[in-house]
Amino acid sequence: MNPFVPKKFKVPLKLETQHFRLRMLTVNDVVKDYDAVMTSVQHLKSIWPGGTWPEGLTLEQDLIDLGWHQKEFQKRTSFAYTVVTPSESKVIGCVYINPTSKRGYDAVAYLWARQSELAGGLESRLFSALREWLAKEWPFKKVAFPGRDIDWKQWAKTPDEKR
Repeated sequence: MNPFVPKKFKVPLKLETQHFRLRMLTVNDVVKDYDAVMTSVQHLKSIWPGGTWPEGLTLEQDLIDLGWHQKEFQKRTSFAYTVVTPSESKVIGCVYINPTSKRGYDAVAYLWARQSELAGGLESRLFSALREWLAKEWPFKKVAFPGRDIDWKQWAKTPDEKR
């Protein structure tokens, strides 16, 4: 797969706010990432309709997934960011920025926050910061946020670009 950002584009390494930091997800995050995922199973299953992830996820499988995300980031084919507390003591979510073939969009972004952080509004703050960051710092014309700014059914019905 070809990179989906221009070769000259400098991919942002992080986004920092007073509440969280986004930075590249790597295999070094596996223990904290696994904890965040496994303590958020019900929430994660509610985000992606019909999905079964993370049912049956093992620490080893999470390590493989993180390695895959890290390699895709390095190859510039997709970008996965871990969301951590400013002190980096805890993973509190994740952001995925992917290419899409859906007509009218040049990228698709997904995010989730740790279940224990939902009541404090982290997911909505994360969504707002991500939307602003993508508009300001990234080369995309139109990013889709399925389940957030476009209904999942509508997203599924959006036709692919003709190639």
